[in-house]
Amino acid sequence: MSSATPATPAAAPAPTTVTVIGLGNLGQALARAFLDQGHKVTVWNRSQRKADELVALGAALAPTPTAAVEAGELVVVCVLDYTTVRDLLTPVGDALAGRVVVNLTSGTPDPARELGTWVTGRGAAYVDGAVYAIPQTIGTPEAFVLYSGDADAFAAYRALLEPLGSPVFVGADAGLAPVHDVALLSGMYGMFAGFFQTVAVGRSAGIEAAPVTELLVRWLKEALGALPAFAAEIDARDYRTQTSNIDINAVGLANILTATRDQGVGVDLLQPLHELFQRQLAEGHGSESMARAIESLR
Repeated sequence: MSSATPATPAAAPAPTTVTVIGLGNLGQALARAFLDQGHKVTVWNRSQRKADELVALGAALAPTPTAAVEAGELVVVCVLDYTTVRDLLTPVGDALAGRVVVNLTSGTPDPARELGTWVTGRGAAYVDGAVYAIPQTIGTPEAFVLYSGDADAFAAYRALLEPLGSPVFVGADAGLAPVHDVALLSGMYGMFAGFFQTVAVGRSAGIEAAPVTELLVRWLKEALGALPAFAAEIDARDYRTQTSNIDINAVGLANILTATRDQGVGVDLLQPLHELFQRQLAEGHGSESMARAIESLR
């Protein structure tokens, strides 16, 4: 089992040759951050006009992916998906030798591992990454990036990567950054689901989305404080509690489902959680912490 380890701050890196392949909104922000640090940046994108602003800032536009790879000791890829990464890199495989590939394309664990094996087989080091920032927040304290794969390569370029967002290395398995990504984004979409449910119930009684959302955000900030304690219970598999047990929460959620139906609103987003509670009750765990519901997902 790996644990995420925040990197310690480092001095600004010496100028390095960096290539950025893929100039969507995020790719452009990454290239701009490297330029701001004084690195020699080469860029490539299928649509060359997307490089115009970067070229004006000092980047070099490579005519081909091969030329782009050959120009940088560090090759950062940020495109649509892993299939596109392979399509771009396969014809230039021989040029990868001796370089470090940092793939910041969103993907899933198994393709990340397969890509890592393929890149390593071409004599390059592979690091996979997941970016937690919108393009406008790249390089700000709010941004952080998870990395996994070749630990030595990450250590060598950590200081260079730090201006993109706080770097966190999560393990040598290249698939671990995407695993973390799936996990964190699952939590995000769960939050969105709860938000949609909140707004739907509110609007069923003529309450506008904005005021009920203001109250929801206030309440969620308080509720978030329970998560570290739940995490400790889950890691220890010790769900003994004197407070918020499954019996209490199953009744409370059942009341919410009933009231929601009475308002003419669907319960598709909340019903699955109630079913997890019901499974735990059927197994005799009603007196244990609500966090024990995770055991029905394992």
